[in-house]
Amino acid sequence: MNIYINGTGCVSPLETAVEGRLPSAAPLYDQIRLKAAEPDYKQWIDIKMIRRMSRVIKMGVAAAQLSLREAGIQKPEGIITGTAYGCLDDTGVFLTKMINQHEEMLTPTAFIQSTHNTVAGQIALLLECHAYNNTFVHKGFSFEHTLIDSIMQLREGKISNILAGAMDELTNHSFNILSRFNLFKHTAAGEGAACFVLSTEKGPNAVARLKGVSVLYKPGSFEEVAADVVGFLAAHNCSQEDIDLLITGRNGDPAGDAWYEHVENNVFPSLPVARFKHLCGEYPTASAFGTWMAARIIASQEVTPAVLFKGNAPSAIKKVLLYNHHDASHHSMILLSIC
Repeated sequence: MNIYINGTGCVSPLETAVEGRLPSAAPLYDQIRLKAAEPDYKQWIDIKMIRRMSRVIKMGVAAAQLSLREAGIQKPEGIITGTAYGCLDDTGVFLTKMINQHEEMLTPTAFIQSTHNTVAGQIALLLECHAYNNTFVHKGFSFEHTLIDSIMQLREGKISNILAGAMDELTNHSFNILSRFNLFKHTAAGEGAACFVLSTEKGPNAVARLKGVSVLYKPGSFEEVAADVVGFLAAHNCSQEDIDLLITGRNGDPAGDAWYEHVENNVFPSLPVARFKHLCGEYPTASAFGTWMAARIIASQEVTPAVLFKGNAPSAIKKVLLYNHHDASHHSMILLSIC
């Protein structure tokens, strides 16, 4: 069964929500905290509701609406999201009030809006969608499990399209806490939201096909990851020679980038390599941005200098493999192909 990406939407530190494409040159960020370039939300959300929404909810709604508009669908037949941190801003508000007010006279609003499935629920309320609605909170696998569940739902044949996406935000509290662990010593911290309309039928604006998703938790060695990559491709009737472009989650951390270097040098020694985290920053669901980037590359048949890491840009791009890991423990592969 073919699964098509009929629409995409992305809110990131780049102007992706407005321009909908990759930059020709990589931006020069002057800080290690990359905040999302948020669009004008009034085009999708009533102004009275905007004031009551946290940033991650607004980013998720915007990405969802952008993907639905591109796919030409008003209401999906299911909504699946992934997030590692949930609504951190509302969580911080609730915990701060709990401390300042000595756990007395607390309003439940911030707590209710801090739950991880709030974004998917809010999207469903705005679209009046009463169909299947699920949220995965699996750290660095949150987005990948969103795609796996979407594939399973579509293959059952009961629905023909689904809205899938992932989103995470970075707040002052979370940035300060994570910085204490030196997580951003070599890389930039990021945030963002990316959504995709997946369907068993090819739409007029289809950008790519989703061929497969695989996850690997805490591999014991570089060789285990390399073998898993080869096995993943074989399971989808592909070989290393069939891949036209490898996209990795390089973020500048030498220990983390060593995993990518081993795969590049031992599995795809002559393949051009692109990267994406220098554009969106590091966060658990950054692979959603990477998937958005891979889909746009396939649709445009262009690898811009902003993302090309080594090798020459291929003249034709039929298959793209995205290999990413979060914190060297959550490794994943996503295979996309031309429609």
